[in-house]
Amino acid sequence: MQLYGLKNCDTTRKALKTLREAGLEVAYIDVRSDGVPADFLSWLLVVFGDELVNKRSTTWRGLSDSERAGDAHTLLLEHPTLMKRPVIHTDEDFYLGWNADVKAALLG
Repeated sequence: MQLYGLKNCDTTRKALKTLREAGLEVAYIDVRSDGVPADFLSWLLVVFGDELVNKRSTTWRGLSDSERAGDAHTLLLEHPTLMKRPVIHTDEDFYLGWNADVKAALLG
């Protein structure tokens, strides 16, 4: 299992801690320092669409109107912190966020 997030994101930290405490092996990828491969990002956009872009983030609020109107793929490559977090990739599926449905799917 791979978890993509930010080390200073409370939701990412909670998800990582909970999954590891449940005995799951989780590879953590910090999107700011490690980045997100372009081809993987393309696949995430197919799976989640515009939902992948966190339009409530401080990064989003700091963008100009022309930047906001740009292509989501390019925008996320240039500003990986715009990605909603966490993104969890298992052998079988992809999950976005850390809500009750995601927890139930991953923890049973």
